[in-house]
Amino acid sequence: MRVATRLAMAPLLMLLALPLTAEQPAAGQLPLSGVNIAGGEFNSARKPGVFGKDYIYPDARTAQPFIDMGMRIVRVPILWERVQPEPLKPLSTTEMALIDKSLASLAPFRTIVLDVHNYGRYDGQRLDQISNGSAMLADLWQRLAEHYKGNGAVAFGLMNEPYGMTPAAWRSLADGSVAAIRRTGAANLILVPGSKYSGAHSWTTGGSNSNALAFADFRDPGGNYAFEMHQYLDADSSGTATSCVSPDLIDARLAGATTWLRTNGHRGFLGEFGAPPDDNCLRGLDVLLAHLRANGDVWMGWTYWAGGAWWGARYPMSVQPTGGPRPQAAVLSKYIVAREPR
Repeated sequence: MRVATRLAMAPLLMLLALPLTAEQPAAGQLPLSGVNIAGGEFNSARKPGVFGKDYIYPDARTAQPFIDMGMRIVRVPILWERVQPEPLKPLSTTEMALIDKSLASLAPFRTIVLDVHNYGRYDGQRLDQISNGSAMLADLWQRLAEHYKGNGAVAFGLMNEPYGMTPAAWRSLADGSVAAIRRTGAANLILVPGSKYSGAHSWTTGGSNSNALAFADFRDPGGNYAFEMHQYLDADSSGTATSCVSPDLIDARLAGATTWLRTNGHRGFLGEFGAPPDDNCLRGLDVLLAHLRANGDVWMGWTYWAGGAWWGARYPMSVQPTGGPRPQAAVLSKYIVAREPR
């Protein structure tokens, strides 16, 4: 979802080394199906802000409804400036303790994605416009990788929705961070976004200025990565409207990215998508999930946007129960692997 709306609304074994072959999906469902639990990125203008007042991380109580649904993956947004108050300097011990406590409470999930929710920026400045921007991001990820490389349940979401820079510029930044992670010896799954908000619908558009061209020859030295894309159902795919396009149009929004993944030998992960609870949107949500399931050879999973204790009842895409399940939960449940021993 676009940054403006965000601001307004605001020890497992190394299973991930072979995430698709170590556990085959049941009845066609994808093995990693889950939810974003928002809160760590809230009130991003307040740096660092006050924990529990300006922002929050998920706890076991918030996560339990999704665990009960059988979800196996959770995406946890964090704000870079809170984790690393000064670029190229040590991580905040206070903030990392809060995040570690949160991640421990999420242990029933098979995979926990640590999502740097900064839109390709640090303190509002685009990384490609900062002289040492690439080194800054690589340093952050080197430190996070050193911290979490012993826990294969933690996946590394390089950056939420970079925008405003060319895909080629973002590719250079991503390459530096992936290399820094692998130099630590970390084998964790890495989720690599594209530029242009990492939209699935626009992945192959733009010719020489497309994510498709910029990342076609991408390689991870550790061989454990997927491309994170996002896809909303409103007219401009931004996730900012309360209405959705016709369900007949949803499949086409994903088709180009799906073909690109297959042609280039890559895997995809749909890190964000969401829908208001009206009938048209729910039908579109069903079409989207059916597409991912039908193309499970290249789509390894998804996380719905969003859960979280602070949304309240008014945020239309929230799937956090308030007095009962949200309508979206019934659609999501159709596409979740049946519960099995973890």
